[in-house]
Amino acid sequence: MTRNVKDDGRSSRWDSHRETRRAELVAAAVRAVDSGGTDVSIADIAAEAGVSKPVLYRYFADKAELHGAVGMWAARQILDAVVDAVLAPAPTRERVEAGVAAYVETIAGHPNVYLLLVRQHTGGTDPLADGKQLIAATFARLLGDTFGRLGVDAAGAEPWAHSLVGIGESAGQWWLDRRTMSRAAFTRYLSEFVWHALEGTTAEYGVDLSALDRPEIVTPLRKSPR
Repeated sequence: MTRNVKDDGRSSRWDSHRETRRAELVAAAVRAVDSGGTDVSIADIAAEAGVSKPVLYRYFADKAELHGAVGMWAARQILDAVVDAVLAPAPTRERVEAGVAAYVETIAGHPNVYLLLVRQHTGGTDPLADGKQLIAATFARLLGDTFGRLGVDAAGAEPWAHSLVGIGESAGQWWLDRRTMSRAAFTRYLSEFVWHALEGTTAEYGVDLSALDRPEIVTPLRKSPR
């Protein structure tokens, strides 16, 4: 006979503790990479966290899983900053420019972390994969809502969103690697590119993107739940 075991909440408390501890270890990894550069070791991360490597591996199966968790952390930082910027009340082009500026500011705040993640991508498993999917899904919803309000076919929202993510990743890596221009100049060039891509897309459908600035069209957009 099977005995029914009453759930006393210990399992949920352990899950909550585990997630909290993982977040603390990810924060330690970010600090270690910020200060030590892209070649920082697992031992360095463990030391920053004040734990041994075996303890670190209780929470992450391997180095790739830890990098993936850092990648999701970075994606959420980018997403929060960009979405807040593009949803702020302002003319449409200014919101696009603000979104790009927020992205550049975010990666500039943790250049070693960002470069570590994109270089890991080129060398094998992509630690940014889940994070990029999250960003693209949010962008797709925002684009779909925007084009829907303009009466434009929004079927392309998903590939357009993934294209924006790819452009941002590639251009961001180039700038952080080269630093051959100022942040202001890079932000301006990237903003112009993104704006004209969006403006050109709507123009193909005979719609002026600046129509979003008219009061009868503008309606609040909501953030996707994360």
